[in-house]
Amino acid sequence: MSYIDGYVLAVPGGNRERYRAMAASVAKIFAEHGALRVVENWGEDVPDGEHTDLRRAVALREGETVVFSWVEWPSKAARDRGNEAIAADPRLKPDPADADILDPKRMIYGGFVTIVDEHGGKA
Repeated sequence: MSYIDGYVLAVPGGNRERYRAMAASVAKIFAEHGALRVVENWGEDVPDGEHTDLRRAVALREGETVVFSWVEWPSKAARDRGNEAIAADPRLKPDPADADILDPKRMIYGGFVTIVDEHGGKA
């Protein structure tokens, strides 16, 4: 089964298009290095929780939106190889002009083994 890297981060609402453009560019590079799928999701219905929630997880500030993303890899080994290549790819070196798109210190992430993958019918 596939391997998933998941990310949750905070992005200032005014940076939606800049973030989308950056993420689309990065997604192509991830695909070149073996990712099967890269999905970026802009928060629309992210409720406050009673004990914890996505907003608190990223220390969301006024005017920011929660972004939930994932990268699908064929396997953990493919992900490890891909991440090594991505780390060395000069196209992904931080651009100082993009430093204000998001705060990477408040991003949470992890790698996950797929245990259920059910595909429904047509929507």
